[in-house]
Amino acid sequence: MCRRKERKVVLNMLNVAVIMGRLTADPELRYTPNDVPVTTFTLAVERSFSRNGDRQTDFLDVVAWRQTAEFVCKYFTKGQMMAVNGSIQTRTWEDKQGNKRKSVEIQADNVSFTGSKRETQGGGDYSGVSSYGGEGRSYSEPALKEPAAAYSSGDTGDFEEILTDDDLPF
Repeated sequence: MCRRKERKVVLNMLNVAVIMGRLTADPELRYTPNDVPVTTFTLAVERSFSRNGDRQTDFLDVVAWRQTAEFVCKYFTKGQMMAVNGSIQTRTWEDKQGNKRKSVEIQADNVSFTGSKRETQGGGDYSGVSSYGGEGRSYSEPALKEPAAAYSSGDTGDFEEILTDDDLPF
């Protein structure tokens, strides 16, 4: 007699948050009692849909730690566009009146510049720096010398129609 072997299925959970928005205030660097750098900031993020032509905005709280916090505070200012990749976390705490409260925040793993070059000038010298991604990992890309080509202004005269009855090779 054969015995059927049972298989245990393990489902992995997924917690990934990717947002892009504008800083509502200049980020401020603070330190924990153990001297770990931390900053919290809020991004104003437009929703991808609109009602009656009016877009709504969500104000999302973000927390960055260690080198990521230092990077944010050094290179970003109020109004700048920023992309954040991280995870959603909740924490519970007690307010001054003893009421239990719950906060939902995005813990930043990676932050990147997303605004135009003109927008990012004035915040510091970050030529060659495009983003920072935590725990001693730094990602750098050379600054672009020229803007990328824009094809929206081209015309159809740039293309030639090829008429053939042959089968397509794919």
